[in-house]
Amino acid sequence: MSGRAGSDEPERTARTPIPADIWVLVSAAFIVALGYGLIAPILPQFAASFDLGVTAASVVVSSFAFFRLVFAPAGGRLVDRLGERRVYVTGLLIVAASTGAVAAAQDYWQLLLFRGLGGIGSTMFTVSAMALIVRLAPPHARGRASGLYASSFVFGNILGPVAGGLLAGLGMRLPFIIYAAGLVVAALVVWVRLERQPQLDSQPVTGNRPGPEGTGAEVGSGEAAAAPAERERMRFRDAWQDSAYKAALGSGLAVGWAAMGARIAMYPLFVVAVLGAEPAVSGVALTVFSVGMAVSVSMAGRFTDTWGRRPFLIVGLGVLGAATMAVGLVDSIWVFFVLSLLAGLGGGLINPAQQAALGDIIGPDRKGGTVLSRFQMAQDLGAIAGPIVSGMLVDALGYGLAFTVTGAVALLAALGWLCARETLGTRPA
Repeated sequence: MSGRAGSDEPERTARTPIPADIWVLVSAAFIVALGYGLIAPILPQFAASFDLGVTAASVVVSSFAFFRLVFAPAGGRLVDRLGERRVYVTGLLIVAASTGAVAAAQDYWQLLLFRGLGGIGSTMFTVSAMALIVRLAPPHARGRASGLYASSFVFGNILGPVAGGLLAGLGMRLPFIIYAAGLVVAALVVWVRLERQPQLDSQPVTGNRPGPEGTGAEVGSGEAAAAPAERERMRFRDAWQDSAYKAALGSGLAVGWAAMGARIAMYPLFVVAVLGAEPAVSGVALTVFSVGMAVSVSMAGRFTDTWGRRPFLIVGLGVLGAATMAVGLVDSIWVFFVLSLLAGLGGGLINPAQQAALGDIIGPDRKGGTVLSRFQMAQDLGAIAGPIVSGMLVDALGYGLAFTVTGAVALLAALGWLCARETLGTRPA
């Protein structure tokens, strides 16, 4: 499907409100992202303070993503068995406990263990948050809900390092304590607010929720809803038959590789080694990328509910890939900033459409924890492999080829969506 999903889509989208519970998740996501931005610049320095070298410090950073990847299948099963809300809150509390333990770490091995365990909690609340948005967001406002959720992370990541700079003189352990406290607050807010709707852990949402995909019907609050044992669980092999899900796995891998992994690993080194600028300039470039995402993510979230998911995914992956490939050819810091902005704009177009497409594939009345966890694994795999492969290419053949390969991964993912179906306005497969 291309173009508008239907002539009545703009009107339907305009009158479909975002549920209050989505705003609760958006608020919690902002707290999580703000705290992550607070500790992200400090964690490598804190690890290096144990005098075991740069490699050992880098392993601490990677351990978080590694544990996320390994635990993702179990996290998906927990969501299907225990319910989204319980797993979400438990995940937040695990990250809070591990972050507080990091602040108290007395040696490198404690730091490595505590930070790695946080990855378990992270994948729990990430997968359950995606599942909650699938269940809570009306089908014709799914893109807007996903855009709001993504925007909260972007703004939190922008403001977090700023707050971290203000705390720089108070020691490296305090930001971890503040982040842990913030996670506890977020967990309490989610638990108390969603506790008023206990069906989130026992049955599909009732009240003024949409009926089956594409029908426009609503299910009344008095209508019987299925218990979790009666609610169908979508299996990975079922989702794999859907061309859109295969494309989503590819775009998840590409975003993890290009936007979350290789970019963060290569920008600081490229700025110094090729552009001859100060290391602080890389921080500016990363911020410019985030600003680009902030500009495009909310727009994409709104219009993907009108124009469909595929156009934004294809264009976003194309822009991200082309801009990333071009970075390896520049020798001007100002051109580098422009390309960073363009890459961020492309990245912002992807996230809401991708999340909304996953919601379309699963539908609100199926349990999709396993399917969502496999998607999260693809993204984490890209975030882990991207820096490693890029580093090997830089050492062997230079930055130009490393950025070219990174951009090509995104362009291949765009090709995957060219061959996939449009999910907006269609019933789950």
